[in-house]
Amino acid sequence: MIGSTWAIGLLMLVGLVGIVVPVVPGLAITVLATGIWAFDHPDPKAWIVFGVALAIYLAGVALQYLLPGRRMRERGVTTRTMLLAVLLGIVGFFVIPVVGAILGFVLGIFLVELSRARDSRAAWASTKVALGAVLHSMGIELLAGIGILTTWIIGLLTLGPVS
Repeated sequence: MIGSTWAIGLLMLVGLVGIVVPVVPGLAITVLATGIWAFDHPDPKAWIVFGVALAIYLAGVALQYLLPGRRMRERGVTTRTMLLAVLLGIVGFFVIPVVGAILGFVLGIFLVELSRARDSRAAWASTKVALGAVLHSMGIELLAGIGILTTWIIGLLTLGPVS
């Protein structure tokens, strides 16, 4: 059905938007959409497409936590700092919808590092490192999402839409 192919494509786009606007688990949605397509597709080769998409997903998830996390540890930003910043980001989301999450996260990093270092310059330097790592992580996730979308499009062009 052409309609279900369009629905899967729309779900893929929602997933990509969810990567940039962290309200929904974007990368998981893209791989889930590929799985739904493979399940509905009559050609068994669709499962190969899903397998490749799943491998891209797993690699993306692993890299998004390993690479930026290592950089933060090298610069002295602790896991405790990030956890407290995420908690303040969640509070900020409810106080000031959407924008508050970002503001709360940044403020959380700064406050925790300020209490730890007792120096605003050092706290701001740690905050910039953490923000860079978050953007790096988001970039990795977006590349993985685009890789999954590309894999699905190649599968769609090769195997055809769900009939």
